[in-house]
Amino acid sequence: MKKIFFVWLFLCSILLAKADFSEMSTEELIALIGYVDPSKEERFYQELDKRVGQMSEEQKALYEDDKKRRDHAQN
Repeated sequence: MKKIFFVWLFLCSILLAKADFSEMSTEELIALIGYVDPSKEERFYQELDKRVGQMSEEQKALYEDDKKRRDHAQN
């Protein structure tokens, strides 16, 4: 289990280093929710907003949950 976690963490760190979110798949962006560097969050969420129409119902649910959490945290 630890091995899987570290592989996943490694993959996320590689994806986070990749600053051009437009080159990532929607699945990759959804997987990064909550792990994006604060300095890159605005661009990250702009890219996600562009893709809402292409998301599956499951992806939309994850995105909407995160959006509610962010809105709640700001208030």
